[in-house]
Amino acid sequence: MGADAPSPVVPAGHGEMNRWDRRIERAQVLEREYPAAAEFLSFYREIARFQKQVAQSAISVAVTVTPEFLIGGYGDCHRNAFGGYGDSHRNALLALLQRVAPEDLAQTAAVLAQFDDWDPADSAVQFITRVLTQPYAEYQARATVVDQPSGASSTCPVCGEPPVAAVLRPEGEGGKRSLVCSLCFTEWNFRRLLCPKCGEEDQLKLPVYTAEPYPHVRIEACDTCRTYLKSIDMTRNGLAVPEVDELASVPLDLWAAENDYTKLKANLFGL
Repeated sequence: MGADAPSPVVPAGHGEMNRWDRRIERAQVLEREYPAAAEFLSFYREIARFQKQVAQSAISVAVTVTPEFLIGGYGDCHRNAFGGYGDSHRNALLALLQRVAPEDLAQTAAVLAQFDDWDPADSAVQFITRVLTQPYAEYQARATVVDQPSGASSTCPVCGEPPVAAVLRPEGEGGKRSLVCSLCFTEWNFRRLLCPKCGEEDQLKLPVYTAEPYPHVRIEACDTCRTYLKSIDMTRNGLAVPEVDELASVPLDLWAAENDYTKLKANLFGL
């Protein structure tokens, strides 16, 4: 597949608040379709509602997010950029987690609420950081115009983060492949037969795996570097929301791990 002509990058979704509403509604639909994941998706809906409120705050104060913030995450950069907004969001999230999170995370949130000095390597801290950062990063990404990469850029052209999923969108008689940023949800074109990790192009070394319960979600793997991404096939299910359907198909991640594949970038929940 040849390189695409440069054009503005279009982040996934349309409309600041509508995107969060679609994520919340899609998670609720998937709860009914996949009862085994219902508790997990219900928790995600609580997180998405919180992130929607953070996004509304970003709009109301017309915040400007620096590249350092997009790449560096929460911490001092978040506080410097947003002042009291950052601390109030952090405290509200900790309170929410103590109410609705799984027991271990709820207990950790209660402990973190007592301290300001957090260990950035702690998985709970990384989760909290991502939850707080994503709405601001997405808001800023939608206000940023950059040229569409040539079709071989494996990192987000806006914030430099790796993709959390691939997407196949209808084009002609087939599907056009894009990647979705794990932080700001920007979506950019990417060649169909190319590993985003190592650049492998041999179709025989780029297997695709599917499972009956998830007909529109597939594992796109690379046998050279043993990494994979999940791909959401919008040609098979046009109602899918890539970042939510990716979360709902955790059994595919478990299968991939059992078969010695490593995910290119973990999702919000570290999976």
